[in-house]
Amino acid sequence: MAQALAQAVQSGEHLLVQAGTGTGKSVAYLVPAVAYAVESGKPVVIATATLALQAQVVDRDLPRVVDALTPLLGRRPRYGLVKGRRNYVCRHKLVGGFPPDDDDALFAAASITRGSAGQAQAASRLGEEVVRLREWAEQTESGDRDELVPGVSERAWRQVSVSAHECLGGRCPLVGECFVEQARTSARQADIVVTNHALLAIDSFEGRQILPEHDLVVIDEGHELVDRVTSAVTGELTAAMVERAARRATVMAKTDDLQAAAGVLQGALEVLAPGRLTGLPQGLGAALALVRDAARAVQSELKPERAQGNDGAWQVARADVDEVFEVSQRLLASGALDVAWVAQEQRRGNVLRVAPVSVAGLLRERLYPDRTVVLTSATLELGGTFDAVARALGLSGPDAPSWQGLDVGSPFDYPKQAILYVARHLAPPGRDGMPPATTDELAALVTAAGGRTLGLFSSMRAAQAAAEAMRERLDLPVLCQGEDQTATLVRAFARDARTCLFGTLSLWQGVDVPGPSCQLVVIDRIPFPRPDDPLMAARSQAVADTGGNGFMAVAATHAALRLAQGSGRLVRSASDRGVVAVLDSRLATARYAGFLRQSLPPFWPTTDRALVLAALARLDAAAGEVWAVDDPGLRVEAMRGQHNRVPKAPMSPAAVTAPAVTAAAESAEPIADDVVSDEPARLVSARRGWSDEEVSQLREGVQFGCTLEDLADQFDATPAAVAMQLAVLGLFAPSQQ
Repeated sequence: MAQALAQAVQSGEHLLVQAGTGTGKSVAYLVPAVAYAVESGKPVVIATATLALQAQVVDRDLPRVVDALTPLLGRRPRYGLVKGRRNYVCRHKLVGGFPPDDDDALFAAASITRGSAGQAQAASRLGEEVVRLREWAEQTESGDRDELVPGVSERAWRQVSVSAHECLGGRCPLVGECFVEQARTSARQADIVVTNHALLAIDSFEGRQILPEHDLVVIDEGHELVDRVTSAVTGELTAAMVERAARRATVMAKTDDLQAAAGVLQGALEVLAPGRLTGLPQGLGAALALVRDAARAVQSELKPERAQGNDGAWQVARADVDEVFEVSQRLLASGALDVAWVAQEQRRGNVLRVAPVSVAGLLRERLYPDRTVVLTSATLELGGTFDAVARALGLSGPDAPSWQGLDVGSPFDYPKQAILYVARHLAPPGRDGMPPATTDELAALVTAAGGRTLGLFSSMRAAQAAAEAMRERLDLPVLCQGEDQTATLVRAFARDARTCLFGTLSLWQGVDVPGPSCQLVVIDRIPFPRPDDPLMAARSQAVADTGGNGFMAVAATHAALRLAQGSGRLVRSASDRGVVAVLDSRLATARYAGFLRQSLPPFWPTTDRALVLAALARLDAAAGEVWAVDDPGLRVEAMRGQHNRVPKAPMSPAAVTAPAVTAAAESAEPIADDVVSDEPARLVSARRGWSDEEVSQLREGVQFGCTLEDLADQFDATPAAVAMQLAVLGLFAPSQQ
C-alpha cells in the first residue's frame, strides 16, 4: 500500500485502496505522505470520518512515524490538527464579547423561578465546570477541548466556545490570541495536516481556505465520504428560522418584510403533507420566492461596513439571513439532481430540506482536480470490484479522472484467530428493547469472556439498557459511551481486561484496542438504515431505474459496511484471538444473510452456543497482560515543533472574573460548523432535559451520518424532540420522512 501511494504521488493518478481493519493502513499512508511532504515542501492533508480515528492518527500513529523518519529525512516533520471552531475555547467569549442568547436567558430565569434542590445542584455543577474551564483556559496552549481530561458537559462547553457563523474573524479584538487562528497558522507550517471529511468538503466546495494549499490528500474511512459530503451540503428551512433571522436583523435592517415572509411561509408549510416534493406546490413556491427576496433586501442592509466594529450581534444576524437566502434560493432552483422533502416534527411543525441525490458530480468537479486523492478503507470493494464505490465517488463516467484500485488484503489468519457466532436460536430483534432471552445471552457471553467485551449497539437506548443490566448481574466494570469523552472511555477499556465498553455510532469504526483487552465483540442487531428516508428512496429508485436492486444496493450495502467495520474491531494484531457475536438471528436465516456474511472478514462461523462459551472461557484463562496505552499528547507541541515553540498569548485579567455569557449552543465535534439553530426549538428542547451524556452521543450520531429517525430510535425519543435538540447544538440530521 505504501508503494502504491508513492507511485500515485509520482503519476498524479487517484488511488482507491482496500486494506483490512487493524492491518496498519494508517502507517502505510503516513510514511510516504510524510516523506513526500518533507521532500517537496508541500503539506499533505489527512482526512478521517470519525473522532476516534482522528485521535489515533494524531496521538499514536503520527508520533511514531515521525520518530522513525526523522533520522532519514534530516529534520523532524511537523504535523497539525485542524478542527471546526466549536472545538476551541473562544477568548473573546470568555471576556463577555458576545450578547447573551434570549432563549438561554429565559430558560435560566425560569429555572431560578422554579428553583429546586436538583436545579440548584445542576447550577452548582455547571458553575464548577465553567470555573474549571476558565482555569484551564489560562493554562492550555491549544484551547482544544480534547486536551481537557476529564471532560465537561456540553452546556458548560458552550459557555466558552463559538461556531463559525458567530465568530468575528479578523474584526475580533482578540484575534491575535485566538486558539483557532493559532492552530490554523501552525497547520500552514505543518508537513501533515489532519482534519475531517466535513472540513475537507467545506474547504474544497466553498473556498474558505480552511486548509493550507496542498496537492495530495489521503481520505481514510473513505466509505464514509459520500454520506459526510451529503450531510455537509444538505439545507434546511423552517418558518421559525426565517422569523429568528428577521428578529435578529430588525434593529439593523429596519424592515418588516422578512418577518411578514416568515408568516407566509408558515401558512404554506402547514397545508403540506410530509414526504418528498417532486415539484414545488404553487403556494410554497410563492412563499419561498417572498422569503428569498426579503432576505436579499435585508442582506443589502446588513453590509459589512455597517457593522459596529466587533459587533457579535451583527455577525450572528448576518449569518442567519445569509442562510435563509441561500436555502430558499436553492429550494426554488431544485431540479432532478436535488431531493426536496417535507419533514413533520411535533414542535417545529413542517421542515423543508433539500439534498443532492448524488454528490458524485460535486466531488468530480471540486475534489479531484489539481490534487492527487487517495481513498482508503477496509470496505471499498462491493461484489469483488471497486466499481460501485467509484460511481458514488465521481470516479466513473466519460469525464471522470483516471484512478487505480488496489486490495492489499490482510495479514491476519481470520479463520484461526476468530469465530463468528450468530445466535440463531434467538428471536429476531424488535423495536421494544432487548428481550430477556437476548439479555441472558449477552450476560453469558460476557461472563465467559471475563469482561474484555466491546458491545456495539444499534441505539443508545439499547447500549444504556444493556450496560445497566450487566452492572446489575455481573461483578465487572461496565462503561457506557457518553459517560465521558469517547477517547477517554476507550483508553480505560484498553487498560483493564475485566472492563466492558458498550456504545453505538462511532464505536463501530475507528476504535483500535489490540491485545487481550478486547476478546469479544457483541453486535446486537444488523444495522439497517430506515428505508423511508426520501434521500434513501431517491437513491434506491435511481438504482432501480438502471435495472438494479434498490434494497441490496442501498440498504443491504449500508448494513454490510457497518457490519464489516464493527466486526473489524476484534482482530487488530496477529496475536489477537476472540469472538464476534451477533445477537440477530437474521444473519443466519434471512435471504440477504449470505451477502452480509460475505462482506465480513472470513471468520470461522458457528451457531453453537456451548462451543463459543467454552472458547471464550479458554481465551480468558490463557490471556496475557494488556497492551500499554499511551495518553494523548499535547497536540500544540507536535504542531509547532520541538524547536519552534510559539509563546502563549496572555489572557486578559477580565477573563477570570467576567460572567459566563451563553450564546447559541454549539457542538464540540469537528463537523461542518456553519449550521445555525432554531431559538424556539432550543428552549423547548432544553426543557425536555437531555442529559450531557445524551448530548454527547447526539453529536457523535450526526458525525456518524445517522438520520433523524435513526437518532430518535436510539434515544427512545420522537423525531421532533431529537430535531429540537439538534437545533440546540447547531446540528442537522436528514429526515427519512
